[in-house]
Amino acid sequence: MKTSSLIKSILPAAAVLFILLGAYPAAASTEAAAPAPAAEAAATAEHAGMAMDQAAPEGHAAEAAGEPAAADAAAEGMPKSSMPWWGWPALLFVVTFVMGIAAVLAGVGGGVLFVPIIGGFFPFHMDFVRGAGLLVALAGAVAAGPGLLKRNMANLRLAVPVGLIASACAIMGAMVGLALPEKYVQIGLGTVILFIVAIMLKAKKSDYPNVPQADPLSQALAISGIYHDEASGKDIDWKIHRTPLGLFMFIFIGFMAGMFGLGAGWANVPVLNLMMGAPLKVSVATSKFLLSITDTSAAWVYINKGAVFPMIAVPSILGIMLGSFVGVKLLAKAKPAFIKWMVIGLLLFAGGKALSKGLGM
Repeated sequence: MKTSSLIKSILPAAAVLFILLGAYPAAASTEAAAPAPAAEAAATAEHAGMAMDQAAPEGHAAEAAGEPAAADAAAEGMPKSSMPWWGWPALLFVVTFVMGIAAVLAGVGGGVLFVPIIGGFFPFHMDFVRGAGLLVALAGAVAAGPGLLKRNMANLRLAVPVGLIASACAIMGAMVGLALPEKYVQIGLGTVILFIVAIMLKAKKSDYPNVPQADPLSQALAISGIYHDEASGKDIDWKIHRTPLGLFMFIFIGFMAGMFGLGAGWANVPVLNLMMGAPLKVSVATSKFLLSITDTSAAWVYINKGAVFPMIAVPSILGIMLGSFVGVKLLAKAKPAFIKWMVIGLLLFAGGKALSKGLGM
């Protein structure tokens, strides 16, 4: 890949990262009356050389919503870490770089790997991990979106109604996720990750689903299109059916995306492809574009609550994106089957670890 192409791919994601993280202090200052925002609590813990998994974002735990002294007391009781302050971001960059390579080779979204693995093996509070997970998925979607639209792969008529429903539910999911105690979030996350593993093991894909007749709702919304398939050299004319059921499913998909910070590509593609009958390439491209709508809505909730910590989000986004570019180059030479089974094994382990954390085992 040429340097100019690499820069063009990174710039949109970098712009979104700059805007979101630039808005972070402003979002925190809007609640000036509220004590000890999350970033300050986390920074205090970090400068003291302490593990950040004890510093809950503002509005999540009773301590963060109470007096300022509560956050200080919590920080004083945290175990000290021997690693220097820059050690965790550096290690996070390395891990997410490898994760970005594996995500491309296994055909899964970076957010699906990021939240369970980083949440399970790093000493960060789950709210910070979920907030960073949304930005990781969002950065990849923004980088890929323009190219997918230019090639007529991502379809706006399909993405807009689905995205409106999913984004509204993602906001609700984010608010519920930040309000729940961490142990319930861990139990829910572990359950969802194991469900994703089951989907990866059993789900089938159809390149060109048979849709004999478009349903009335999709006809009213004019959801159909034509795209050029470079592999076959043909123009593919497609339409969808079961639109009401598909839109209903995106209520749950959006809610889970906001609640767990996973992104939603793992669920978007099966619903668009197998249930609604969109061609596989259109489903994948539209799903990627949808993340830029859904995750943006949920990300603002996490930012407003102080659950986006730049020292976690920035190295994670850089690592995932750079790893993705390397993964694309390795894709032609690698054996995707081995990578897929490796990812399934990691997710099984991470999902079980999240469940054990939530159940106190």
